[in-house]
Amino acid sequence: MNDKEHILDEVENVIIIKNPMGLRYLIMVLLMISIGWLILFPKIYLQNQIYYKSRDIAVLKREYDTLLEEKRIITAEVERMRFKNQVLDTMFE
Repeated sequence: MNDKEHILDEVENVIIIKNPMGLRYLIMVLLMISIGWLILFPKIYLQNQIYYKSRDIAVLKREYDTLLEEKRIITAEVERMRFKNQVLDTMFE
């Protein structure tokens, strides 16, 4: 019977896989996740900041273009008024 128990113990060692997931494995997994997070967090943060800054720049660009158009219209109006004033001045002299 002793030989049978010995063979059975050997077969159990081969068939039954011991669970390698212990405390050390958990610590290694958490360490890898935290390293990955530390690497990816600055990238995500910078991408978000670039996105919001580009939105602000787009708003400012749109306002700048609007102001340029208003300046063009006002300049044309001033020129028209000057021309009209010069014509009227020459007519009444």
